[in-house]
Amino acid sequence: MTHKILIATGGGDCPGLNAVIRGLVKRAHLDNEEWKIYGCIESFNGILKDEIEIVELTEETVSGLHVRGGTIIKTTNKGGPFHFPVRQPDGSWVMEDRSQLMKERMEQLGIEAIVNIGGDGSQRISMQLINLGFNVVGVPKTIDNDLSSTDFTFGFQTAVQIATEAFDKLVTTAESHNRVFIMEVMGRDAGWIALHTAIAGGAEVCVIPEIPYDPKVIARKIETRYKNGMGFCNIVIAEGAKKTDGKVTGSAPTAAGDHHIKLGGVGDVLKQELIDCGVEHDIRVTVLGHLQRGGTPVAYDRILATQFGVKAFELLKAQKYGNLVVYRNADISYVPIEEALREPHLVRPDKDYLVQAAKGVGMCFGDN
Repeated sequence: MTHKILIATGGGDCPGLNAVIRGLVKRAHLDNEEWKIYGCIESFNGILKDEIEIVELTEETVSGLHVRGGTIIKTTNKGGPFHFPVRQPDGSWVMEDRSQLMKERMEQLGIEAIVNIGGDGSQRISMQLINLGFNVVGVPKTIDNDLSSTDFTFGFQTAVQIATEAFDKLVTTAESHNRVFIMEVMGRDAGWIALHTAIAGGAEVCVIPEIPYDPKVIARKIETRYKNGMGFCNIVIAEGAKKTDGKVTGSAPTAAGDHHIKLGGVGDVLKQELIDCGVEHDIRVTVLGHLQRGGTPVAYDRILATQFGVKAFELLKAQKYGNLVVYRNADISYVPIEEALREPHLVRPDKDYLVQAAKGVGMCFGDN
């Protein structure tokens, strides 16, 4: 009997996606039963489009794939089985629920299960599909590291490495020019990238979503770094950072089928706030943006992603559907997808020792 499996990679691209695909395909090839693995182009849109776009993934297809960033089967955070954008004759867009069409097409193609590789939004789609009777195994993916139930998600370590290397370069130019540098990093509602980068790079200030900041506090910290006009200060700020009023900086989505607020610009906001607080030193802002999501995954993420791919296959073979592969206490395991979505994995300022360690070396979070 031939088993047919569909892999989808959804949401933002992430270093390590290809390593997951490679791990699953190579493990399936070694099994005694016959398996055919297919990639769904642009997440689930490949099977939802009027002309189906899926490709068979073989050992030859995935050869050497673990070192490549991105995903060979493409990804998107627009559309999906329950909100598929369809253009109308007048140029407007409407959202269609194509979940039943997806079920019919999978039955026609003989596909018995789905491996959904993605973050919070993608796994919520997994749950909706499970509730409709689909067989789904989830694999956690996000550079934000904001999925609970797993100690780390692949892609996070690469993002931190990229951000740290960039920050190291800003430190030297800040010192040379007596400047204040603000580096804005990704993370949405979670401050993990900012926190790890700040500690690794030796930042004087770290601003994260979980700790609302007061620009006056940061301004006072900056002044402690200067004497007779000489000195420098380096700040890491997460894109989802907010002041004590709770407001984030971003813009509404404009693309059809995209429901995510576009965070960004908080570095410039903080710069103006510091100027308004009386900081007269030269302040410059660097926004890393998508640099953090691209390129070759570091060794850690290649290894973790490969393990996730192999484990996903083992769950498929055992028909343990409805579960998410996780990394817990240095072991690869799994939990129900529903459990993983109960609450996000955010920095806990009063419990995570990483915050205490940062404060222990004099780092300011803008809260006191």
